[in-house]
Amino acid sequence: MPCKWWLTIWACGINIIVLDHPTEPIKASTVTSHYSLLNGLQFGEASCHQKAAMSSMASKIKAYSVPVFLFSLSVFYQLVVLPRSFPASHYDVLGIKRYSSVEEVKEAYDKMSSTWNSEAGIPATSDFIKIQYAYELLTNPLWKRDYDIFGIDEQAHIMDKINLQYAGESISGIELPLLEATTFDLGFHTFNEFTSQEFAPMFDSSKPRLVLVYSLGSKRCAQFFSSWIDITGLLDGVAGVGILELGELQLAISLAERKPTGKFFFRNGLPSLVAFPSGCKASACLVRFEGDLSTDAVIDWFATKVLGLPRILYYSKESLGQNFLAKSGPHKVKVIFFSKTGARATPFVRQTAKSYWAYTSFAFVLWREEDFSVWWNAFEVESAPAIVFVKDSGVKPVVVHGMVNNSEFLALVEKNKQQELPQLRSATSMELGCDARGHSRAGNDNISWYCVILAGRLGPELNKMREIMRRIQERLSIDSESSEADEEQPLALTGAFKGKRLTFTWLDGEAQEKYCSYYLHSETSYDTCGPRRDLIDVPKLFIVRYKRNASEDDIKVDTKPKNIFNVFEDEDVDPASQLVARYNGSDEISQIMLWMSEIIRDGETRNLPFYRSKTPALVPEDSEPIWSRGAQSIFSKSIGIKQRIYNNISRIYDYLGDPRIGPILLLGALMSFGTIWLIRSQSTHPTQASQLSQSNVKVSDDSKSVCM
Repeated sequence: MPCKWWLTIWACGINIIVLDHPTEPIKASTVTSHYSLLNGLQFGEASCHQKAAMSSMASKIKAYSVPVFLFSLSVFYQLVVLPRSFPASHYDVLGIKRYSSVEEVKEAYDKMSSTWNSEAGIPATSDFIKIQYAYELLTNPLWKRDYDIFGIDEQAHIMDKINLQYAGESISGIELPLLEATTFDLGFHTFNEFTSQEFAPMFDSSKPRLVLVYSLGSKRCAQFFSSWIDITGLLDGVAGVGILELGELQLAISLAERKPTGKFFFRNGLPSLVAFPSGCKASACLVRFEGDLSTDAVIDWFATKVLGLPRILYYSKESLGQNFLAKSGPHKVKVIFFSKTGARATPFVRQTAKSYWAYTSFAFVLWREEDFSVWWNAFEVESAPAIVFVKDSGVKPVVVHGMVNNSEFLALVEKNKQQELPQLRSATSMELGCDARGHSRAGNDNISWYCVILAGRLGPELNKMREIMRRIQERLSIDSESSEADEEQPLALTGAFKGKRLTFTWLDGEAQEKYCSYYLHSETSYDTCGPRRDLIDVPKLFIVRYKRNASEDDIKVDTKPKNIFNVFEDEDVDPASQLVARYNGSDEISQIMLWMSEIIRDGETRNLPFYRSKTPALVPEDSEPIWSRGAQSIFSKSIGIKQRIYNNISRIYDYLGDPRIGPILLLGALMSFGTIWLIRSQSTHPTQASQLSQSNVKVSDDSKSVCM
């Protein structure tokens, strides 16, 4: 059988077979229609190939986008960023190599200036200013040293100023020299100047220090020394201070920052303030000042960030009572400073506020003459400066007018840190001698001592009894010997008080419920101890006798039956025995003094039993202050967003001048390009081979089916 006429058209993956019998004539219209169909299929095939090519190109661009981006970034860095990070130096202006000697600088300048005699060799005004500036800078030994080692060029702004001043004029009209030498006038002031021998022992000291890095050739440093004198005075007694000239090269380098290129620099130029916190023994823990070079800014930064001292706030006449006096604990003495200037608290005052935090609260008030009547009626303050110590309710404040030095101020705070009738607290129990674990105020040699405690909830009733106890203290503090020989009881009481074996104190029964109930355990103790249940508040007075140094044979440990709640409590007992006597008499001062005298006489003369037990611990009245956590932990959290952004930008800017970044980006582009090409080539070859095999098999099958 003869083979049939066939026509196979491959277009866009579609096989079209046209079959005609050879015996039948082919019509012209049929051939024309077949050719039209063939042309249409050829056009479709070309369109499909174009779309496939565009899709392949898009996929390649997408696949190689990362290496293209890295390559573009490396080119941009090398051609744009890096040249800006390394501008022409003053040595380049003179046409000599960097770090040339002063003699070589002079030779280069003389060689250039010799050509200025002819009109053709006269440089432009801006070029002359650059040359002259470079010459004057590099021929001054101090300026050249600072520029070569630390890149310090603090007078560069002068060139812009002179260019504006002499714009359009000839170089002969420019007044020379352009730069003025700096002179230091320290007067009669002497400073602790560090040297290599004195600097090493500083790391062994636990005292915080502030170091001023300066240069004798710096005009800014000369202007700052007047502020430095004030700073050293304000930090006296709080931290060590010293100065370091850049001539001490090794020490200056150890205090400078270092760029990735290895160049040493001071971020904000000179003068530079570097702080050594307490316990800092390496350069990694240094703290550098980056703010405004004013006395107030430096002192506040050092006191707050380095020393971790609390800030003392200012209050007005409207806010002092509501925001300070009312919010400060009733157990604390309020210390109020009246200032005319509105200046911040000095570091010594802030250090004192931190040291006496358990006893006092500090505040500042800006003195105004129109507020004289307010402050006179409230505290009897006549003028500023003045310091007021506000103690117990109803007690006249202690007012000190005029300026006081640091030692006088510390003595005032130590003298007035306690209320007239001190409160028994966890921070004061040992000092007052009202703790079985300690000793009397008279010393460790005393066998027995006494503590009179007034317990109750805060309120009018407790304030009334506190006033009675203060009057008893005043009577006993007056050194008046009785003329009558038979007044034995008052003499025993007075002797114990003067011998510091008798202490008067009061206890907050609501805050110290467990401690209060331990001594006043009775059916009516809830009227004195614990939260207020009704309107009845009954302050109670009791006296505790402490005794030590008893023989072990006489000691009887108080053993109470244990239950499920106290079975795991510590079985250790206090070293001193305690006997408690409660007062149930009237509020008359004479009756109370007689009762106390009898208790003391019995305690001194009678052989009372010796019992020891475990006293409940006093609950701390205040939470831990924030500054006790350490300066580093505080200020790592308190840095503002703007400061964080600025610090990050500064670090990025430091790395922009690293010439290694460009080659690293180029290497990354090449490596990513090679990796992507290898992955794509390995995934493409097997696919193409598979497609070719499948097409060959299909064509073979078609041939077999058509050509029989």
